[in-house]
Amino acid sequence: MKELLRTNDAVLLSWADALLSDAGVEAIVLDTHTSILEGSISAIPRRLMVADEDYEAARRLFDSARATIRGA
Repeated sequence: MKELLRTNDAVLLSWADALLSDAGVEAIVLDTHTSILEGSISAIPRRLMVADEDYEAARRLFDSARATIRGA
């Protein structure tokens, strides 16, 4: 597994997960429970992980989608 994204932004994490899911790329969010347990200080970000063989395609998709949103 490779890390595609590390963030405390729940909206960004949800969007990225949905984006990958729609493209048929399985992603796993790690550190959700630990992040919740530490409270609201945002010391432990959540990680969006993808399989090694899906990483390059997921990275291109994610970067392209983010660039499109920023350009809108």
